Amino acid sequence: MTSPSPSEGPDRSERPDRAGRADRAGRTEGPDRAEVPDRAEGPDRSGRADRAGRADRAGRTEGPDRAGHADRAGHADRSGHADRPERPERGERKAPRRAVDASRRTRQPTEVRRRLIVEAAVPLIAERGTAAVGVREVAAAAGVSVGTVTYHFESVQEVLSEAMVLHIERYYAALSEAAAQATSGAEGLRLLIDALFTDDTDRHWRMWFDYWNAGERDQTFARGQAERYETWHAEIQALVERGRAEGDFRCDDPADFALRFSALADGLALRRLRQVPTLSVVDARRHLRRFVDAELRG
Repeated sequence: MTSPSPSEGPDRSERPDRAGRADRAGRTEGPDRAEVPDRAEGPDRSGRADRAGRADRAGRTEGPDRAGHADRAGHADRSGHADRPERPERGERKAPRRAVDASRRTRQPTEVRRRLIVEAAVPLIAERGTAAVGVREVAAAAGVSVGTVTYHFESVQEVLSEAMVLHIERYYAALSEAAAQATSGAEGLRLLIDALFTDDTDRHWRMWFDYWNAGERDQTFARGQAERYETWHAEIQALVERGRAEGDFRCDDPADFALRFSALADGLALRRLRQVPTLSVVDARRHLRRFVDAELRG
């Protein structure tokens, strides 16, 4: 058989053209080895994925660049780390940080929020006194912002006033309840004396005298003191009148006795707090009982 002439086949040096025709070795059609893909269609010579995230020549899937960092949309990197939150665009304002954790933030009626703030102020006054308590301390104790306190109250003085009134009302309400359950007026008066002086009542007396001092600067405190004394004197007077009706007491002026009894109790309480000279709970009670015996049974 004769060999094909040069005109019948490709020359040995002939290479497939760029249209991808097969060479004489039978290779399939494809681009020339030296041909580089267009930059718009695939990765550059170094094999990095383009910005759209298409695969490079090695066949890697779409994703982050060689450093493995997540793209701006927050996708995970090759190490599998979770998405990072998006950064705010320039000019975009960040959400303000809140003073209280979201789980604790609840919308409450005004009267409920006011009561919570006042309740938080009570132990502060007992420990430090009204002069050493400011709006920041009250807000921190109540777990709210300073703005919340100033929104619900005109001043810190209003908070402290309501806190002291709340404590005093609770204290004397307990005394009144104990006296009302007594089987006689004499027993009721004895229960009052025992309740006025205990190891736990020093805190009350501190607040009471602070309440006194505040009344010199603030009319709200002064009015509250006057009302509290009127109620307190009326309760003592009622017990004396009951005891007199039961035949246990002799007293021509129960109202006058109530005034002197409360004055002696205040003086003993002040002496107990100052402890100059020292005064025990037992001695304070003994002085009041001797006064009652001398005035109502002598």
